[in-house]
Amino acid sequence: MSLEVALPIIIPLMTGTLCVMLWRYNVIQRVLSLVGSLALLGVSIWLLVSVIEHGHVVMYMGNWVAPFGITLVADMLSAIMVVLTGMMAVAIAIFSLSSASPSHERFGYYPLMHLLLAGVAGSFLTGDIFNLYVWFEVMLIASFALLILGGERAQMEGAVKYVTLNLLSSAIFLSAIGLLYGITGTLNMADIAVKLGAAEHTGMVDVIAVMFLIAFGIKAAAFPLFFWLPASYHTGPVAVSALFAGLLTKVGVYALFRVFTLIFNQNVDFTHELLLWMAALTMLTGVLGAAAQFEFRRILSFHIVSQIGYMILGLALYTPLAIIGGVFYIMHHIIVKTNLFLISGITHRLLGCYDLKKLGGVYKARPFLSVLFLIPALSLAGIPPLSGFFAKFIIIRAGVEASAWVVTGIALLVGLLTLYSMIKIWAEVFWKPLPEGQDDTALTLGKTPSSLVILYIPVILLALCTLYIGLNGQPIYDLAEFSARQLLNPQAYIDAVLGGGS
Repeated sequence: MSLEVALPIIIPLMTGTLCVMLWRYNVIQRVLSLVGSLALLGVSIWLLVSVIEHGHVVMYMGNWVAPFGITLVADMLSAIMVVLTGMMAVAIAIFSLSSASPSHERFGYYPLMHLLLAGVAGSFLTGDIFNLYVWFEVMLIASFALLILGGERAQMEGAVKYVTLNLLSSAIFLSAIGLLYGITGTLNMADIAVKLGAAEHTGMVDVIAVMFLIAFGIKAAAFPLFFWLPASYHTGPVAVSALFAGLLTKVGVYALFRVFTLIFNQNVDFTHELLLWMAALTMLTGVLGAAAQFEFRRILSFHIVSQIGYMILGLALYTPLAIIGGVFYIMHHIIVKTNLFLISGITHRLLGCYDLKKLGGVYKARPFLSVLFLIPALSLAGIPPLSGFFAKFIIIRAGVEASAWVVTGIALLVGLLTLYSMIKIWAEVFWKPLPEGQDDTALTLGKTPSSLVILYIPVILLALCTLYIGLNGQPIYDLAEFSARQLLNPQAYIDAVLGGGS
């Protein structure tokens, strides 16, 4: 029994359950949350090692062999995503030790956080298309509850937009599953791939593919239905925003990679052309939205949208190098974007707001924090030798090799506009003097309080990860290449699931 493929789901569920049982004891919940997150990271590394050794790790729930029961499957892409989930869980758990308010903790912050992590891990590891829908709903419930913690007006407005569009996505997703089941008579993704490949290709298959594209595109915040993200991600507690920014949209991107390499790969000229223009418009609209904003987290939220475009571009080009670039970009972006949101939380702790016009003076008072900001900010913009440069370089090179000149040009332009946004944040928050009348007591305090030191720990760790990928990217590239080989050879996935697993 390949227990390592089930533990990334079981551990956060158990952690959340224990936190519910001990909901009166905030300190114990904090400790449980950190221990559970570390355990999740540990078993995810175990899973990654198993995938490197075996190629695919499969577990049949209840001993019902595929395609008759629910199957958990880990290939390299799944294992990478689960490891990143564990890393972000640890970072958010440490940050929450000092940032989570007692009122949020009393109203289920830690149980909801780990329920969300279970939903994310379940989405990455399921081999059943309906089970993927179930895990999406688990994430939606947990994320909606986390988003409204505190009950402020802006949170409620953002949460309504968030849940409305995501419910629309769920309805389209469920309808597409029903139509797909009607054609194939199965819900197991490997079995669907076999039966859809053997069936006569009809226009209905293309219709279902477009339905999945819309459903997962909404989840990933891709053009044109992305506006729920910048309207909601900046409204919740900062640790929640960081968790959402790092992981939630990537589940949608992962689903696109999974479905459009395994299931809908018969009419690539049609499906991937749609993906190509979706990627281009997502990049462009996201970065232009960011350029118009002057609220720290809202700028970062729009940049989630623009960077999702690069990931989809890697899938859309559908060459080995492009898929490598897409996977590499996902790994880089999860780390960098989570870190930028955490840094925005520290500046909020110091100065009390997120409005760029009311911020300033951070570099003079806190130069170390300013350097910590520059690392992920310049990486996001693609400045060498940081991780973002190599991620963008691989995708742009793949675009050039595929002669996709227009989209490649847009990708280069978006990189320059991303740099503009990061310079704007640097100039307004870190470089310029603090505007008169703003309280700088916490900023200029001589000795850094222990609560602030705790906030620095995950930021430093994530910055080191960004530097490591930039300065020693070969191991990360090798993992992305391994993943690309598997994604472009879906028969190996099918054989692993339908042939008895590893």
